[in-house]
Amino acid sequence: MNIVAPEILVHQLGWRYATKQFDAHRKISAKEWAALEEALVLTPSSFGLQPWKFIVVNDTAIREKLLAASWGQKQIVDASHLVVFAIKKNLAEKEIEDYVKRIVEVRGGSTEALSGFRDMMVGSIVRGRDATARETWAAHQVYIALGNFLTCTALLAIDACPMEGIDPAKYDEILGLEKLGLTTVVVAAAGHRAASDKHSQHKKVRFLKEHVVLTL
Repeated sequence: MNIVAPEILVHQLGWRYATKQFDAHRKISAKEWAALEEALVLTPSSFGLQPWKFIVVNDTAIREKLLAASWGQKQIVDASHLVVFAIKKNLAEKEIEDYVKRIVEVRGGSTEALSGFRDMMVGSIVRGRDATARETWAAHQVYIALGNFLTCTALLAIDACPMEGIDPAKYDEILGLEKLGLTTVVVAAAGHRAASDKHSQHKKVRFLKEHVVLTL
């Protein structure tokens, strides 16, 4: 049984767009935002390793500082919520050990029984890549979370705008991410579109399905 009807899914994905103007006076409800945070937590990742942090910036003074590091894009300050998608730098064996312990905590069993899985992750992620390659891998993973977030906001009829037009180094400085071992990759503003945003009236431009979907 479909929980969400296929036609509703397609309609909502067609409804969403990269919102340029948010209604600064209209906020996402606490219940809706709690669901969106849970959706972020439930995002899939390679090995289930979750090499990220999601920083929700509510402080208006901090958002004003981030505005200058976002080429003046007003979504940063006008949106109901702002999420910074950051990755863990210098991913090491400790993070993998923590993940294995979490598996045991949730599912039971022992860390010893998962030693083969642990060694595979260490070999693939830590020993098999240098620091730059690990950060590139983690950045690829965090875009899965961004895509999940955009789909979930659309299903809740909440507007969102993914934003790469930022200065990640400035974000890291303003948010104090360096000392946390994190670095900014991308951000997303979420809220409700302003009536004056003419972009909401534009037809969505996509190549035809037969041009982008190949069935073998």
